[in-house]
Amino acid sequence: MTQSDQVSSPCFAHELVLSRNGYETVDEQTEIDVARWRRGERQRLIEARLAITAKDRAKIAMEVCKSLQKIIDPASLPVVGVYWPFRGELDLRDWMKELSNSGARIALPVVAAKGQPLVFRVWHPGCRMERGVWNIPVPADDRRIEPEFVISPVVGVDRAGYRLGYGGGFYDRTLASMIHRPHVIGVGHPVAEIDTIFPLPHDIPMDQVFLGTTEWNRQV
Repeated sequence: MTQSDQVSSPCFAHELVLSRNGYETVDEQTEIDVARWRRGERQRLIEARLAITAKDRAKIAMEVCKSLQKIIDPASLPVVGVYWPFRGELDLRDWMKELSNSGARIALPVVAAKGQPLVFRVWHPGCRMERGVWNIPVPADDRRIEPEFVISPVVGVDRAGYRLGYGGGFYDRTLASMIHRPHVIGVGHPVAEIDTIFPLPHDIPMDQVFLGTTEWNRQV
């Protein structure tokens, strides 16, 4: 499937969509086609990363953590939004503990309600946890904080920095709602790299991406 197969030519059936660039037009059929393609690609990529051995996952996570350490200095006492690993995502919890013990403040994303932006709750080693959406552990105490850095796991990602997630739209909705845009870093397995996610106006690109030893900055 090529990009030309996915993107419809302009016509009077376009809808106006408010994006970060103002009002833009998106053909309704294009959105349907892109959504269908993303569902198939999402399934393929999740299956590919689940096939990676635990040993190789740990090695990739270690490589990514080394890259993150060059970007985030705990001595500056940053607020860092990370995540709790799910379905083969890179496990960065040891790095989270090191950051917290070095003075950084860690926050984990929490689904507040369907169709709403994520909120970030303060996390520290040993804090009380509870089960959230999809049974992912989240801090039980609703102490909210807005991160300066957001470490975002990717299912897929392209070189323009656009992220393919699980399809709920939480990531883009959250970034669009933030008063102060955080520095967003996508992390994942090397198998996550794809040519394009066929971005739509509501998709928000990340600033940097680390896939194992592969690193790149968003193309602008």
